[in-house]
Amino acid sequence: MAHPSPSRLPVIVGFGGFNAAGRASAHHAYRRMVIESLPANDRQETLAGLAVMMGLIGVAEGQYIRLDNDQPLTLDQIEAEFGPAVLDGTLIRRIEKTFFDVDAVHWQKSSLLNAATQPLVVEMSRRDLPEPIPAQWDIEELEAGRVRVTLADSLAVKLDSYRDMPVKSAGQLPRGFDPGALYNSHFHPRALQLAVIGASDAVRSVGVEWSEIMEAVKPDEVGVYASNVMSQMDENGFGGLLQSRLKGGRVSTKQCPLGLSSMPADFVNAYILGSVGHTGAIAGACASFLYNLRAAVEDISSGKCRVAIVGNAEAPITPEIIDGYATMGALASEDKLKKLDDSDTADPRRTSRPFGENCGFTIAEASQYIVLMDDALALELGADIHGAVSDVFINADGFKKSISAPGPGNYITMAKAVAAARAIVGDEAIRQRSMVQAHGSSTPQNRVTESQIFDQVAKVFDIENWPVSAVKAYVGHSLSPASGEQLITSLGIFKYGIVPGIKTIDKVADDVFAERLQLPVRDMDRRETPFDVIFLNSKGFGGNNATAGVIAPQVVEKMLSRRYGAERISEYVQRREKTRATAAAYDAAALKGHFQTIYHFGEGLIDESQIGMDSTSVTLPGFAQPIDLRFTNRFDDMV
Repeated sequence: MAHPSPSRLPVIVGFGGFNAAGRASAHHAYRRMVIESLPANDRQETLAGLAVMMGLIGVAEGQYIRLDNDQPLTLDQIEAEFGPAVLDGTLIRRIEKTFFDVDAVHWQKSSLLNAATQPLVVEMSRRDLPEPIPAQWDIEELEAGRVRVTLADSLAVKLDSYRDMPVKSAGQLPRGFDPGALYNSHFHPRALQLAVIGASDAVRSVGVEWSEIMEAVKPDEVGVYASNVMSQMDENGFGGLLQSRLKGGRVSTKQCPLGLSSMPADFVNAYILGSVGHTGAIAGACASFLYNLRAAVEDISSGKCRVAIVGNAEAPITPEIIDGYATMGALASEDKLKKLDDSDTADPRRTSRPFGENCGFTIAEASQYIVLMDDALALELGADIHGAVSDVFINADGFKKSISAPGPGNYITMAKAVAAARAIVGDEAIRQRSMVQAHGSSTPQNRVTESQIFDQVAKVFDIENWPVSAVKAYVGHSLSPASGEQLITSLGIFKYGIVPGIKTIDKVADDVFAERLQLPVRDMDRRETPFDVIFLNSKGFGGNNATAGVIAPQVVEKMLSRRYGAERISEYVQRREKTRATAAAYDAAALKGHFQTIYHFGEGLIDESQIGMDSTSVTLPGFAQPIDLRFTNRFDDMV
């Protein structure tokens, strides 16, 4: 029997996106989370970049400037004068009026108007009459196209009203930052705006031009794996589509197609990459990022795909979606927070409290994308490797009493992920140099059930003081991109060695299973003992459980050295210098507001008349390599 060929290692060569902490590429969103623990230059650089994003300062001739008088600003000045506003306008905070007024949310109150001693008489335009006219309505024609309506009975009406929203906080993009302003986003739902700018940020962060990547691979060796859970529910997507008849409006030509949950992948293919390769839009509730990541990892490992874009974009901060989750009792409301804190006020910054005394999750918007390559392609192109994804495991819960309740599937995914990573890095690394990025949704049920899983897995694998972090404390729960935020935060931990503490809690709740866990409420310094592997854990409604193992770049480098030898690695390191310089140039430009968002609308269209095809290949205009049609029989032992 032939020995199976070794798997290709899916390595992370780029990452980007936007969330409540800012821009993900070059670790800036991560740096916002641990900003108190950063060296001065890194801290000030991130604050300055956020100040530009938020429109607090300007840029002229490459210099930071004041908006009122165009005077140049130093990093020290920016931190001193604008730092407090930057910190206040990022992370979880009170929902801002650019979304809606949480104290006066518009709704329609159903009322019944009854005739008193006299019939009810109203005048109106004939064009506004209902169709058909109710039988009990008496219509009298007036001048100028108007009519008088006499009703002897009652009239059911909808009256514009406003009411208080019990949930008042969310993880929002930095205050003042408009994602649609970065490209021609006319009529695009907000989630698709986020998909475009997030995926573009990830592609730019690679430091290798996309055209150069495409020259190195066949057109069908590219994959895009992206989706969202709630679709596009604002006015330009399904939200406007479903509300149009009730509001007396008309459906647009864009609302239906742009509302589909596959659009975060389709937009990347059609307007950023121009890809004709594989596409997938997998939804697994709050574990959707890991579901898409697993598909990409499997395709790269097997050789079906050589480069993949993986991500999700979600924009769920709408009254309807918040109403839905709040009615389930899943969100942290002001009243519940006040009761929890025995206070007359609720702190909008501390609504998400993973593993502490909590009362529900905090909804958020985000866009998170990564770029994966197989190890051979990364070496060939000199791509910078930030880590690798060895395995992603997905298991369901079996029979369920409640679709939202946790179940046994997450025990399986966590145990398998740790066991698979142990086979790569060894027992000692798992015990001493691994950590967990928890789902950490901030619900009372999650803090108990998830910590119990971690504690039991730690016991089985002889782990003591297993560090556990929860990024939702900072950015909230963005639903489908949530594990993308865990992954990109993990890349920051690999680089800087600082684990973001769960700073929204004063202490770990008494019912948390923490005997073998380390749940820091302040940033944890692990620079002396860096992690070899970080586990990403995700749980979703319906029994969607997923856990991934992410291998640190220093471990990946050793693995590649064993596979390819010192000479080839030395050549790769030389090529990587150019890549790092290009990525750094993009970061420097983005810090000053020049995001160079990729958006090709109506450009580079393929002339189908120029497609060449024979029995062995398909050639497409604009692509360097042909698509191979020389297949072998995978089932030759059955023929």
